[in-house]
Amino acid sequence: MDQKVYIFDTTLRDGEQVPGCKLNTSEKLSLALRLEELGVDIIEAGFPVSSPGDFESVSQIARVIRNATVCGLTRAVQKDIEVAAEALKHAARPRIHTGIGTSDFHIKSKFNTTREDILARAIQAVKWARNYTDDVEFYAEDAGRTDNEFLARVVEAVIAAGATVVNIPDTTGYCLPDQYGSKIAYLMNNVPNVDKAILSCHCHNDLGLATANSINGVIAGARQIECTINGLGERAGNTALEEVVMIIEQHKHLGLYTNIKTQMLNPLSREVSDIMRMPVQPNKAIVGANAFSHSSGIHQDGFLKNAQTYETINPEQVGAEGSKIVLTARSGRSALAYRFQKLGYEFTRNDIDELYQRFVEVADGKKEVIESDLKQMADAYLPKRATA
Repeated sequence: MDQKVYIFDTTLRDGEQVPGCKLNTSEKLSLALRLEELGVDIIEAGFPVSSPGDFESVSQIARVIRNATVCGLTRAVQKDIEVAAEALKHAARPRIHTGIGTSDFHIKSKFNTTREDILARAIQAVKWARNYTDDVEFYAEDAGRTDNEFLARVVEAVIAAGATVVNIPDTTGYCLPDQYGSKIAYLMNNVPNVDKAILSCHCHNDLGLATANSINGVIAGARQIECTINGLGERAGNTALEEVVMIIEQHKHLGLYTNIKTQMLNPLSREVSDIMRMPVQPNKAIVGANAFSHSSGIHQDGFLKNAQTYETINPEQVGAEGSKIVLTARSGRSALAYRFQKLGYEFTRNDIDELYQRFVEVADGKKEVIESDLKQMADAYLPKRATA
């Protein structure tokens, strides 16, 4: 039987850390409702102790969300956990997400302490959080660069203390996909109580590997992916929700599924882009403006014969408006004929041959030949054809 991968959306927390993307409470609230509608399993609503505004946002979201789990982030600090619990007290499904750095970089440089002290603090944080909710997620910050044996000890200890989900973040986006997948596999094979919790992938995109790492993580046994709409997030961003969801959707042989309504991906991408004032790059996978555009003649010809020659995803499947045949100097006769037909012109192969000469002249002078150019060409050609 196919296994579910839980989608943990952190657009409102990690995504909002992008400079210029600060959201007010009403903006967060409306996005949280849209994320619930999308089918997200867990919404990380914010970091309650960080500011009164964030506390208020988490508290408001906790009151209105009914189907998704609402999660608040904390450090492994008692005050953080108490404040998060207070913000989440009205949630139908509250989760406290607590944790601490586990790599030697963090232990020595950030905390100036020892592995044993970090282990004790991790256990204590989970126990504090368990006083308020049965659903506690622990993050081992910089797990990507943490020694696997020590990481396994931490994971075993926090599960024993009551963690229901253990997050294995590649905080700096450093891991290669096989390294990250191997790390998850190591934990699956070397943590005796790993079956008592879900392992989660939280990958950053500093080297452009967040999606690949997350997918390798779930192939190795993790069952939650932490991601954001449009891949928003600190520095180079987080794993893009739309990418991992569609990889799982397309590769059925993985035996995995999510509850995401894929037809909402494009509309919600645009909404997030508008509300956070962050444009989506045109060549962005799944939701970019050019994701279903074809401009090379060879591609266009193949696509017009059978869309699957150059598209593995049907645009309607992700709520896109449809495939686009873009006319440039690289386009061929079949694309030109297709676009004329779309405008209602009935041209023969000979007509297209003649029109193509004019088309190439126009196309060489501009980046894209648009509808008005085509109408001009057709209207200039038709009288000539009538007198020929």
